[in-house]
Amino acid sequence: MTSSTQGRRGSYAVGVARRQKIVEAAAKRFALEGYQRTALTRIAEDVGITEGGLLHHFRSKKHLLLAVMEHRFTAEAAWWSRLPDDADGRDILRAMVAATERHLAEPGLIELFVLTSAEAADPASAAHTLFAERYQSAVDELAAKLAAARELGSVRADTDCPAVARECIAVSDGLQLQWVISGGTLDLADAVRLHADRIARTILPDGEGL
Repeated sequence: MTSSTQGRRGSYAVGVARRQKIVEAAAKRFALEGYQRTALTRIAEDVGITEGGLLHHFRSKKHLLLAVMEHRFTAEAAWWSRLPDDADGRDILRAMVAATERHLAEPGLIELFVLTSAEAADPASAAHTLFAERYQSAVDELAAKLAAARELGSVRADTDCPAVARECIAVSDGLQLQWVISGGTLDLADAVRLHADRIARTILPDGEGL
């Protein structure tokens, strides 16, 4: 391997690492201060670069926003992957509530999710592909966990797992929108808990709630 090839690879690795640091710093700023109230200069300062250096990696604040949302989706998928393979139906529904409580710990990211999900409705937007992939993978993964619980007998045999997964995700996302519109006055975790409890009484063999 030539020194020039090693140099290019080293430069690429440094660029990837710096890009990741920018995304993580932006996620923290957006979560605490909100997207609109966060200046790119503050994020650049957190990473130890200039605003120009930040814009070298992300052409605009909107591009950075999409990277932050992708980071959030990846982190959320990783959190769900830690749920045991033999989790029963009630554990899975309780995890829906726990996931909501995690979201509430970073309220600014809920606002970002609502903001970008509206833009994702436009097929021509960059957010569209990101959100389409997110919804497909989220439904597939939750449905797979419910199906595994059904095989183990902790979810009723006649349960349509993909339909339940889509409903749970739709309710969670819709309630996040209502939480933002209400200025945070809606008890988001309790609302998700009530829905999960109703689902539990429908799909669990014992017919009991959470």
